[in-house]
Amino acid sequence: MPKVTMVGAGSAVFARQIITDVLAVDGLDSGTFALVDIDAERLELARAIAQKLVDLSGKKWKVEASTDRTEVLAGTDYVVNSIEVAGLQNVRADYDIPMKYGVDQCIGDTIGPGGIFKALRTGPAWLEIVADTERLAPKAMILNYTNPMSILTLAAARSTSLPVVGLCHSVQGTSRQLADYLSIPYEELEWSCAGINHNAWFTKLEHRGVDQYPRLRELAANNLRVYERDPVRFEVMLHLGAFVTESSGHFSEYVPYFRKRPDLIKKYARPGYLGESGFYANNWPEWRRANDERIQAMLDGKTEIPRARSLEYGADIIEAAEKDKPVSIWGNVVNDGAIANLPEGGCVEVECKVDRDGFHPVPFGKIPEQLAALNRAHMAVHELVVHSLMHHDRQSALYALSIDPLTAAVCSLEEIEKMFDEMWEAQRPFLTPFEQPVEA
Repeated sequence: MPKVTMVGAGSAVFARQIITDVLAVDGLDSGTFALVDIDAERLELARAIAQKLVDLSGKKWKVEASTDRTEVLAGTDYVVNSIEVAGLQNVRADYDIPMKYGVDQCIGDTIGPGGIFKALRTGPAWLEIVADTERLAPKAMILNYTNPMSILTLAAARSTSLPVVGLCHSVQGTSRQLADYLSIPYEELEWSCAGINHNAWFTKLEHRGVDQYPRLRELAANNLRVYERDPVRFEVMLHLGAFVTESSGHFSEYVPYFRKRPDLIKKYARPGYLGESGFYANNWPEWRRANDERIQAMLDGKTEIPRARSLEYGADIIEAAEKDKPVSIWGNVVNDGAIANLPEGGCVEVECKVDRDGFHPVPFGKIPEQLAALNRAHMAVHELVVHSLMHHDRQSALYALSIDPLTAAVCSLEEIEKMFDEMWEAQRPFLTPFEQPVEA
């Protein structure tokens, strides 16, 4: 009977969905869900909805909950990470301070000033979780859902011998969007995708053996209704040759082309996830409150509890391992030859076969060089931030911000250092691990 421990379960979104998905697996009728969060009130909300889901399923899963992960980690088979460290307290600083220097972010949780500082706040706690898992659950698979995905997954993989994979929904979500744009039944779309998280590339799009990129380019160039649904990603495809996995708003802040001048932001950004300035900072606290209210309404019987299995890969992995039912997912793993023209030892997003023995990345070969170059720029930032986390090295974090593609397109090195210092000072109470030496 598997034990699934969810760290950061108080976020309720991932925990509720993964529990829903696992309960939907045929033949997986018993096990334990162990929920962990340092916020006791939100943990209780997560525990209550988890128990409700189990009761509705009629299956014999147990639900445990603790604010101390060491009380429940023992015997765990799968650790699902969705922690958020001091995000509510710092979401404004992540956006407002860079904005003073002209660095305009939409989301700011993957790279750039917001993503780097989110990694600096989250990484130390995450590495402690990984160390506790190795000590208390030496047979566990580690499934990371927290952004910045590549940085945190790479840091974990370098600090443990346990299998680690980073999981996102951008590959499976974008492939379905592409089928929709092309008016092709999803099951008939043939595609290949590889790169890094939020920056993976659809290098093949075919329908019944016919390349669909000419049609997609025609739609993007001549059908305004289609173009407006994803302006930044269509621009990238038209000029660089392939469609990318992350939304237009997210992707606009990963590259130097779209947000370095007000006229460019006006031209390419749209409301919401399509590039709105400060979209995450301005809305996330309200989203969090509304989600808690929605969970409570489900518990009170005022709102229907969704029971459908989602496209998330977490339950697919558990099903593959527990039911000896191999499956393919797109996971974030250490590059051990999977993508030939990206750095060995970095974190890449590729197809992985999953079975009882873990994750097996499928060799992809090379991605087009112009796309690999964009990925390598991010991987250099990842490398510096991971070094900063593992060695408590503030200087490496500054170097990372200095070579961030958007920040470097907007600011001088002197301005970047001033921005970094200002952000560090604003978030100092949440960066105290960097004041301590690394234990040998």
